Formats: sequence, C-alpha cells, structure tokens
Amino acid sequence: MEQLERILKLILNLSIAGVMMFFISCNTVISKKPGRKPNVILILTDDQGWGDLSLNGNPDIRTPNIDSMAISGAVFDRFYVCPVCSPTRAELLTGRYHVRGGVYSTSAGGERLDLDEITLADIFKQNGYKTAAFGKWHNGMQYPYHPNGRGFDDFYGFCSGHWGNYFSPMLEHNGKLVKGDGFLPDDLTTKALEFIEANKENAFFLYLPLNTPHSPMQVPDNWWNKFKDKEFTSKNTNRHNEWLEHSKAAYALCENIDWNIGRLLYKVRETGLEENTIIVFLSDNGPNGWRWNGGMKGIKGSTDEGGVRSPFVIKWNGMIEPGKKVEQIAGAVDLLPTLAELTGIQLNSGKPLDGKSLTPLLFGKNIDWEDRYIVNHWNEKTSIRSQQFRLDHENKLFNMINDPGQTEDVAGEYPEVLKKMVQFKNHWEEEVLSELPEIDKRTFPVGHPDFKYTQLPARDGKPYGNIQRSNKFPNCSFFTNWKSVDDSIVWYIEVLEEGDYEAIVYYTCGQESIGSTIELSIGANSIEKKIIKAHNPPLMGAEMDRVERMESYVKDFIPVNMGIVRLKKGTETLTLKAKDIKGAQVMDFRLIMLNRI
Repeated sequence: MEQLERILKLILNLSIAGVMMFFISCNTVISKKPGRKPNVILILTDDQGWGDLSLNGNPDIRTPNIDSMAISGAVFDRFYVCPVCSPTRAELLTGRYHVRGGVYSTSAGGERLDLDEITLADIFKQNGYKTAAFGKWHNGMQYPYHPNGRGFDDFYGFCSGHWGNYFSPMLEHNGKLVKGDGFLPDDLTTKALEFIEANKENAFFLYLPLNTPHSPMQVPDNWWNKFKDKEFTSKNTNRHNEWLEHSKAAYALCENIDWNIGRLLYKVRETGLEENTIIVFLSDNGPNGWRWNGGMKGIKGSTDEGGVRSPFVIKWNGMIEPGKKVEQIAGAVDLLPTLAELTGIQLNSGKPLDGKSLTPLLFGKNIDWEDRYIVNHWNEKTSIRSQQFRLDHENKLFNMINDPGQTEDVAGEYPEVLKKMVQFKNHWEEEVLSELPEIDKRTFPVGHPDFKYTQLPARDGKPYGNIQRSNKFPNCSFFTNWKSVDDSIVWYIEVLEEGDYEAIVYYTCGQESIGSTIELSIGANSIEKKIIKAHNPPLMGAEMDRVERMESYVKDFIPVNMGIVRLKKGTETLTLKAKDIKGAQVMDFRLIMLNRI
C-alpha cells in the first residue's frame, strides 16, 4: 500500500506527457530482469544510400521492416558518416574522427585502426557484455587489429574491404578459415540470430556489418526477379550518369537487407528481449552509384551531402518515443558516447572524443542544443556541415535547407558564416590531419601470443618481377603471372612472439605446373614445398553478377601445407618465391596462413 501511495503522489505531480512516459518506463522496468543492462544491436550496411529506403520517400523500393523501426523508434533526419567504408567503421567504433585512429585508406594496411584506440566492443566487454561481430570488419586483419583483438568475443565474416563471392564463400570464424553457408547476408544474419538465442540470458552487444549492397552486384534470383524488368518512377538528378541495371541490383540487395532485418526483429520479439534491446540501423556512406537520393549532390567517395548522409534509425521499445524525428545534425562519432550513456556505462577518461551523446535529443523536449560542426574528410578533401550550411572542399558555401543539390554558392550572402566555417576547417585540418604520419611505418603483426592464426593475403603483399595482381582493387585479389625464379611476393611483418608456426599456402595451378617448388623464407629460416596436386578451377562470380563488376573475380583456392617454420621475434621480411618452375607459371596465389604450433 505504501508503495502504491508513493506512485499515486508521483503521478499527480506529473504533466500529461510525463504520465505517459512514466507508465512507459514502469512497463519497461517490469519487463526487465533485475540488474539487467540493455542489449545493443548495431546494424551497419555497406554502400546503402540515404535514398535506398521507402522510409525516405523512394517510390521504387519497399523496406517495411526498417520503416517499422522508424515508426516504433526515432529517426535522425540529418546523420553523417564518411564517404567510404573503413573510415566510418573506425568512427562509430571509437567516437573519434578516423584519421586520429590511423585510418587513411581502404586497403594495403591503411584501413587499420590504431591499437591504442578503444572500441565500443572493448567498452561493452569490460562492462560484462557478451560481444560479437558478424560481417565485414575492414579495420585490420592480423591480430590484434583483428576483431577478436578489438573487444569481440566472436567474429564470423571477412576482414577485407569487399568480398568477391557472396554464395558460400571462404570466410573466417575467429581467425580460422571456414566455408560460408548460402547467400552471405542471409548467412551473417543467421549467425546473429544464433548469437541472440545463445545469449538471451546475458547482456550482449551485437555488431552486424552486412556486406551489401556493395559490389559485386550478386543477387539471388528471387530478389532480382522483382526488379529486372521494373520501370523506375524516380531516378538520380544526374540521369545521364545512372546505370539502371546497377540500380536494380542495388534495390534488390536492399530489399534483401530489409528482409534479414525483419528476421532479426522477429528474433528479438520471440526471445522476449524487445523492451530490453536497443537496435540501431545505419549505412557506412552514400550510395555506390547514381540513383535516387533525394536530390542531393554526390555519391560514395564524395564529401558532398549525398556522399555522407546516412539513414539512421534507433529503437528501444518503452524508452524511446515512437515516431520521434530528430532534426539536429549528428554523426557516426556520436554513436559511442550515445550507446554508453543509454546503457549506463561510465566512460573512463582517455583520448578525447569528437562525438557527443545524443540522449538529450532522444528524450528531451525543446532542449537547448548548441549548433555544431560535423567534419567529413576523405582523399584530401574536407567538408564541414552545420545545422544550416555545408562548406565544401573548395570552400563554397551552400544553404542546405533549400538547396540539397548544392547548386548555388551563397558565400557572398553569408560572409560571417563563411569566415567562421573556413577558420574551423583550417584549424581542424592543422590539428587532426597532423596526427597522421607522412609514412605509415606499421608492419603486419604475426604470431600474437593470444591468437593462433595469422592470415597474410595477397592484398597485403607486394609483388616483384612478373607477378601481377588480379585486379587493381586489392581487397579480394590474388597474384598471378608468376613465371620466374626471380619473381617474389613480399610481406613486411613483425613477429610478436618467437615460436614454431605451421605455414599453409592457398593456391591454384594447372597440371603442367606440377613439380614446381616454392620457398617461404623469414629472416634466416626457410622451408620448401614441391607442388604435387593440380587444381585449376575457373574464375567464378560472373554467373551471379547482375552487372559487370569492377573488382577481381575469384577462384576456389586449395591449401598446401608447407611444413613448420621457426620465427624469431622482431621485424622481418617474409618472402615467397619459386626454386624450380614447371610449366608456364608456378601458381595463382591467394594467401598464407601461419598457425601457431
């Protein structure tokens, strides 16, 4: 009775809106287990533009599950990420601009997040959460850059910037190479569902960075058939640039994403976790092609509005007001402080964050929110966004309220705004870009004492002599045209712990190359292996591509165990070359695995 009287007295002192939120909160508390912290599911898609949702007014696509998240949660109308993949991932993981964390490229080591950066997963794990990531990592492959070294208990997917085959491809599970099961986004989502089921009694942080609609534009028939003959009612404002078949494939992939998010939402409801789970959805950059995007200028790779504006939806049943729309600008750097505050985690003092918690915008009414600048930087171009204006990389000023296409430079009308934004931009470039060294001296780590596996792919190697990369985009490439004993492939590594390591090479070769001998040398130690098995499969991928790809086609590579090599601690050069060649070339080479014995 006493407790009931206290509740009634409290209700009498609340406004009508307060009463509603009070009962929402009561229901949420009742549904939670005592002391249980809220779960967090962070869904990140790859190359899905702001306009690739029916939620945002695209008439040619249907995304009912993501739309339902917006109905039951909150939408940030102007949310900004980076122009490309790995920088956005670094920013949302750390709450800091990507260049501060050493990320300056999307391959060849430049995608790696510095090891002294603290990630979201580190923070959640330190606070008792079970953590997992399923999908495309793209912030470093070799441990401790690997997701298992950045706070994730479980990882399934690939660490590269893109993947060459979406149908049961080679993937990895906690460093060990495995074979995927079916269409990749479906497979990744299934792993997420299994993780939720296994951890429904624990607080968990689930990161689901899906690999689509990034190219290659591989789409299963059941999703493609809806779009292959479709006539679009809306197109990009640069109609002469739009590749309709590419747009059709992208929309098909986006509808598949929505279907998988529907599976995820159902699992959360089915397990009774809906009122104890925060779910976030966003993309990592603008669309990977000229298609409908609300009239904005720019696509992926651009620091203009269309290249960096992302959809952003967050739901937490019983806590976040359904259908809330946040007009204030926000960005990927805000995710870490926001999720920390929502889950009641105190951030320890350390490196200063560039982001700020968005919780006042989620729960406040008519709050005094100071205007701010959000920085978008890529490829030596910096653009600054305020609530009303965008200063582009050429210091042209645009009023984004009525000119999303950035067609009219209004610098002359707003000289004080221009001056202030240019000053901020110059200061930011001087301060933040100076944190990147002129030369990246980071080596590729091998043999960390806490991890068994080290993968050294063709992506991270340097070819010498006749050897060529299968494609100019290195992320999912292989080496070919290996014709001479003077040819070599080199990796610059740092062995972190002395020991014996099993060396496994993944290759293909024709029957005429049987008998070739390859040598792997690291410092003074080396091992040799004669190739005795032919395996010469065709390139694959084209059969399921809906448009011609830019990236490399791939093969079914097989392993050959070269034996055991002794590695001494320290910086070394790892070299793979041929001692003897039979036939026209030695092999096509995909990767080396070094496994601690």
